Amino acid sequence: MTLVLLTFFGLLLIGMPVGFVLGIAGVVGLWSIGGGGRFVAMAPERFFAGLDLFPFLAMPFFILAGEIMNRSGITDRLVKFADALVGYLRGGMAHSNMIASVLFAGITGAATADAAAFGNTLVPAMVKQGYSRPFACAVTAAGSIIGPTIPPSTLMIIYGSIMGVSIGGLFAAGILPGLLICLLCMAVIAALARRLNLPKSQQRPSLRGILRAFRDSLSAIVLPVIILGGILGGITTPTEAASIAVFYALVVGGLVYRAISWSDLLDMLIRTARITGIIFLIIASASILGWWMTFNKIPQAIAAGFLAVSTDPTMVIGMILLLLMVIGLFMDINATLIILAPVLGPLTLQIGMDPVHAGVMIILALNISLMTPPVGACLFVLASVTGERIEAIAKSLWPFLVAEIVVLIMIAYWSDLTLFIPRLLDLAGG
Repeated sequence: MTLVLLTFFGLLLIGMPVGFVLGIAGVVGLWSIGGGGRFVAMAPERFFAGLDLFPFLAMPFFILAGEIMNRSGITDRLVKFADALVGYLRGGMAHSNMIASVLFAGITGAATADAAAFGNTLVPAMVKQGYSRPFACAVTAAGSIIGPTIPPSTLMIIYGSIMGVSIGGLFAAGILPGLLICLLCMAVIAALARRLNLPKSQQRPSLRGILRAFRDSLSAIVLPVIILGGILGGITTPTEAASIAVFYALVVGGLVYRAISWSDLLDMLIRTARITGIIFLIIASASILGWWMTFNKIPQAIAAGFLAVSTDPTMVIGMILLLLMVIGLFMDINATLIILAPVLGPLTLQIGMDPVHAGVMIILALNISLMTPPVGACLFVLASVTGERIEAIAKSLWPFLVAEIVVLIMIAYWSDLTLFIPRLLDLAGG
């Protein structure tokens, strides 16, 4: 085990991509078991088996649908609708950013896509209106994690696939936590509005203006309804819903708005392939390391260690959250989820947690790490897009971080909040 850990952390420290780190550490682990090359020869089989799950097909489709909707100008329409609703408040554009994040989440399911899209559009607009650039970036980072919380969520697809938990149940359970994040972050904006003298629009929008903005954004708002309605209604699988989303996005972006050319489509396909390739490499490589961990009964040892400290569910949940947030400071969240889900999932069952509740708790804890340095992916995206320093963004971010940790604690210890919608749809319990 020592050799595997040294390999893993050594390669991370020298900056090797995490997908390769996981695979190499896994092969070293197989070699350390012994038996000549017999176990090492299993690596290609495990690499393929890690991806041999039908629900994983949903990920590239959802990513492509988000790319199409973003490229066709849907993002701008969503922002205008959000601004028509709350832009007249003090700090109105910051509030609009949060509302738009909720609407955009139902299209992409990815935090970095949200951060990149709004970093290019909303952050410059907020700065032009009088917001400081670090604060505008902080608001965008805080709202970006709503993307992988409200369905469709690539993390939920990964967790549901590898743990055998209902993806539809996870999707349903993510709705209220995502909305709660939005509400608490908007409360933070309202609390800071006067102290920071945040700007506001000079006049309230008319009802006609709101209806016009709603009409212009309706084609985007319909997409999440199609996705969720199909999955939660039992009409489609997540993969089928994702392919329908791509078809719908192509029709809207290409035929209705006429905003997509053939060269744009090629660029989007290439970008989708790159993003999907990175995620799938991490998943496949982690399956090698995961098999080694299972062979050595490491998940059972970790679970026993947790329960040796305390068998009280309150304490165990607290330790799980602390572990996830600490590891999330230093590791890619996809890799963390794939490695730790088989460890923590059975542990949550032992303390009586519903599988859907546990999955949403684990995913939300990892989502928060997307906005925490030193490796918060959303911070890096915003820094590269806007040119702002990560340190400055992080300094403005802490009130939102506190609010989202409060939401995490509520989700972890108040199961009814998470399971209310899944129970209505009979989707709780895996």
